[in-house]
Amino acid sequence: MSGLLLIEQVLNGLQSGVMLFLMAAGLTLVFGVMGLINLAHGSLYMVGAFAAAAVAAATGSFLLALIAALAAAAAAGALIELLVIRRLYARDHLDQVLATFALILILSEGTRWLFGSFPLYLDVPSWLSGPVSLGPIQYPLYRLAIIVVGLAVAGGLGLLIARTRLGIRIRAGEADREMIAALGVDISKLYTMVFALGAALAGLAGALVGAIQSVQVGMGEPVLILAFVVIVIGGIGSIKGAFIGALLVGLTDTLGGVLLPQAFGLFMEPSAATTVGASLASMAIYILMAGVLIWRPSGLFGARA
Repeated sequence: MSGLLLIEQVLNGLQSGVMLFLMAAGLTLVFGVMGLINLAHGSLYMVGAFAAAAVAAATGSFLLALIAALAAAAAAGALIELLVIRRLYARDHLDQVLATFALILILSEGTRWLFGSFPLYLDVPSWLSGPVSLGPIQYPLYRLAIIVVGLAVAGGLGLLIARTRLGIRIRAGEADREMIAALGVDISKLYTMVFALGAALAGLAGALVGAIQSVQVGMGEPVLILAFVVIVIGGIGSIKGAFIGALLVGLTDTLGGVLLPQAFGLFMEPSAATTVGASLASMAIYILMAGVLIWRPSGLFGARA
């Protein structure tokens, strides 16, 4: 592999990683603060993508589409928390899994009823289309913009958690929810805000990715699986862990898909090398997760039991 192609694939891995971070950040916040396993998080990713595609088709504005994705996903998340999730906090994890799995089916069928079964398409805006020169390589400007936006959101979320009153309450709620409730913090309102924040991040990720791939029902479930891998690697409840874990998963998945077939091609037939390399590449992130858990059972930045 040439050096230029390797650099391009590293950038692709970073772009995939920051999108996974937007998904995983909300998931790890919800699980860390509320102790809730939310399988419907991928459906909120889908809600953001469909809202963005619908608004972009109606207005022609990509920025309005992103705002609509944030608003729709946050509103859906707040409504779900108020109507369904609030009744699950005291239940065991099996009840949470069953209830949020039911939400996946409800949101998927509701989206299919509203938008139909055919995929929608969200076009890259003209001011972000085309390549940009990064030294000796040409890289799509839109993918580079996704990396920049993802890094900016990661920085902003880190400041929110570390430096603001809301962040202090979120960290305190993760550590001892009974104590902050006794100190006068409205824990129900805090939970709704955290859930809506996580939903908004997922919706933003869905809208950004919707301009690269088609927007369709069920698009959030494969990403949800990767997001769970990310928070296990990074450590449940850790935003820093979610960021590092997302970058590791994004780079491992992207580079594995390119490098492993070429590596096996050095001593195998091209067709066999492609088959074996692709199979191992699909397993690479799970091998990475297993290795991290053997080394640190709580994840890279998770609190030790």
